[in-house]
Amino acid sequence: MRQEHSLRDEINPSSYGDRITVLSIDGGGIRGILPATVLTFLESKLQELDGEEVRIADYFDVIAGTSTGGLITAMMTAPDQNKRPLFEAKDIVPFYLKHCPKIFPQSRGIIMRMNALRGPKYDGKYLRKLLRKILGYRRLHETVTRIVVPTFDIKLLQPHVFSTFEAEIDTSEDALLSDVCIGTSSAPTYLPAHYFKTKDSGGNDREFHLVDGGVAANNPALLAMKPTGTVFPGSPDALAAPQSLDYHKYIMLSLGSGTSKIEKKYDAKVASKWGILGWLYRDGHSPLVDAFTFASGDMVDLHMSMIFRSIKCEQNYLRIQVYIYLLKP
Repeated sequence: MRQEHSLRDEINPSSYGDRITVLSIDGGGIRGILPATVLTFLESKLQELDGEEVRIADYFDVIAGTSTGGLITAMMTAPDQNKRPLFEAKDIVPFYLKHCPKIFPQSRGIIMRMNALRGPKYDGKYLRKLLRKILGYRRLHETVTRIVVPTFDIKLLQPHVFSTFEAEIDTSEDALLSDVCIGTSSAPTYLPAHYFKTKDSGGNDREFHLVDGGVAANNPALLAMKPTGTVFPGSPDALAAPQSLDYHKYIMLSLGSGTSKIEKKYDAKVASKWGILGWLYRDGHSPLVDAFTFASGDMVDLHMSMIFRSIKCEQNYLRIQVYIYLLKP
């Protein structure tokens, strides 16, 4: 187990009898700018209270992120040479604005449609190179606070959730942060699946065949709650089943990445005529991927709201989601 002293211990010491703070960040591609903007504002207000040196990671026991949310999570928790967060929250929006045009280069017309039918819409090369550069050889166990990042293993056909706690006790789970970020961001039809290997304590290879965590949990809030009993092994809740955890202890901030559902993109009359290609690609989007990600995100939000309402702690759960109105050309 890690024993590094962090500034968080001085600012807001955590004890197992007190609150457990959780930050959850949805997936959503370039729309990660939206939760990043919220986090920029929040960090600036915390700095007004506690000094310019404080960071978001100092205030959360667990930070969970899927896809673009996983990238934001890694940026805010990867350590610099002083074991402090590598990036400030205010660095993230400029990072997106600078690099997203190269990660998602735009092409028009028949070429884009043909490429989307033959393979991923984007080759992912720039993203992979960028993440290798900024995150280097930093591994999951090194994060300045605990993190949770869901992915989906297409070889096993099951979700795989990377977490700092698992990385601290199982070397095969201690992947490079860059590999975790690439894996959780590999959205089907948009970016290539990601393959990498780790080694267990006996030197044996372990393979991962990953696509976007949004396939299983675009909203990772529930996953962030589940391991918090185990990330603090001394807690009385450590061995408790999820349904028996003392949810009164938890304070959660859940950040969406924006939704354009209000525009009602699809309807049954149109969808009834779609075949395989129609469900996979239509007007620059993938209806099938949209359905999975929106459905899982809404179900998690509903579940979390019900949990906190049932124990009369609605104030402990805050979900921030932005509704986006898209202008038709």
